[in-house]
Amino acid sequence: MTESTTARIDALLRPDIRALSAYHVPPAAGLLKLDAMENPHPWPGELEDAWLACLRGVELNRYPLPHPTELVHALARQAGVPPGCGLLLGNGSDELIQLIDLCLARPGARVMLPTPTFSMYSLIARVAGLEVIDVPLRADFSLDMPAMLTAIERHRPALIYLACPNNPTAGLFGAADLRALIGAAPGLVVVDEAYFPFAGRSVLPWLLEFDHLLVLRTLSKVGLAGLRLGYLIGHPDWLAQFDKARLPYNINSLTQLSAQFALAHADRLAGEAARICADRQHLLGELKTLPGVTVYPSDANFILLRLPRGQAPATHEALQQAGILVKNVHGGHPLLNDCLRVTVGTAAQNQALFAALRAHLTGTV
Repeated sequence: MTESTTARIDALLRPDIRALSAYHVPPAAGLLKLDAMENPHPWPGELEDAWLACLRGVELNRYPLPHPTELVHALARQAGVPPGCGLLLGNGSDELIQLIDLCLARPGARVMLPTPTFSMYSLIARVAGLEVIDVPLRADFSLDMPAMLTAIERHRPALIYLACPNNPTAGLFGAADLRALIGAAPGLVVVDEAYFPFAGRSVLPWLLEFDHLLVLRTLSKVGLAGLRLGYLIGHPDWLAQFDKARLPYNINSLTQLSAQFALAHADRLAGEAARICADRQHLLGELKTLPGVTVYPSDANFILLRLPRGQAPATHEALQQAGILVKNVHGGHPLLNDCLRVTVGTAAQNQALFAALRAHLTGTV
């Protein structure tokens, strides 16, 4: 970077943006990818052919539908959206988080996060100009309710994000705790249910009780991560305000048709989620046999592991040398020291992960 470029960046760019680090996605070519909570199962062959046939009619020279009503209705039916509630589509959940943050970013506005949690909540909030209030979880990764309620009273946050199940800790927060926080919140509460298909518990019915509650969902975790389709469920008046900040044509034509096709085969998606849950339980049992490893309960399609002290970076590297990519969350938050996060893969992939971990930790082949 030249001196003139550096000087211009210093003069024009917000200092708080310069201080941020971009979200990093590591290269995964040639590796068994168990780092991003993706569904490991591709479409069955007969469905893939039917899906491709469906896409042949797409007119790529035309803009997509700005408001794909048929897709919205299909998602609402599949999710069981309560009567009187609406649904807003986003280019992944990240875009919807960004819309909410931008719309609430008045001077002095704050967003509150129980941490550790999904890193994009903090990054997007800071880019939008919101002050971020972190409230650490307890050592068992449950909500510290006295600390959360004190922070709500002291900081009066405009927005609270609650990932349930939480990422990267993989557990559900207690329902009574969630209800207490929503009741105490002076602003909006967004419950992110990205991993709902593997948890089976939802706060969607609570939308009829709390008009300041919003629920985030996504199709990314059920085998459609490449589509980048998220949706926000809540009171139509809130969604109408966020829609003003949404860029036109944000859901491309291929995604719209692909999502409608997938929802027509929702039983297949549910079956894949059930298979992943069964594989998760088997993997949890195997991982618990590893020496010195703490395996945390999981309600998601990934598992958090705590390695013996100081061994997480070396174990992450050893797995990568063995051709397996997992997420090293050590150093991301004090509560995550010595931790790795692993995605539940196919039965064969899970066995390869377990064998590589065992070989590294025990010094055997």
